[in-house]
Amino acid sequence: MSTIRERNKELILRAASEEFADKGFAATKTSDIAAKAGLPKPNVYYYFKSKENLYREVLESIIEPILQASTPFNADGVPSEVLSGYIRSKIRISRDLPFASKVFASEIMHGAPHLSPDLVEQLNGQARHNIDCIQTWIDRGQIAPIDPNHLMFSIWAATQTYADFDWQISAVTGKAKLDEADYEAAAQTIIRLVLKGCELD
Repeated sequence: MSTIRERNKELILRAASEEFADKGFAATKTSDIAAKAGLPKPNVYYYFKSKENLYREVLESIIEPILQASTPFNADGVPSEVLSGYIRSKIRISRDLPFASKVFASEIMHGAPHLSPDLVEQLNGQARHNIDCIQTWIDRGQIAPIDPNHLMFSIWAATQTYADFDWQISAVTGKAKLDEADYEAAAQTIIRLVLKGCELD
């Protein structure tokens, strides 16, 4: 793939993430995506063929990092290290892909109508794997007997809020945009709460 092609696709994907996050799939116009990307409207169709394909690519751009975030999860891992690494990965996703995160959240809230059954199964399978690892640690007495499902849901909520509710965070903190120190403080706070709740700290 040429450098120009890569650059144009990236510009369109970034613009599409912002437009879909702001307006939703149905209300978003390809002409607005093209304008935000600074490219002619035909380029959107040249690279992505349709608005539906572009929307799916926006979703897939965050699904891969979400799946990769669970790489540390294994039953023989050190629970405190696995949970800390997972939380940091999830915070990085919220920091680096905030608009795609909002699109993903909206898609899930609407029952994932645009996600393929294969991707849905990958996401659900990943979650089940992570929860099974936590249950194994509980069974071995390595962590406190906390409900593994709700522990995972709590981590998702705590980390994804930094992307999905950024307006509220900005309003409360008085900062238009969080900086690296803010995200580090967020990660450390969530890690401390989770590890203490699991009686690992």
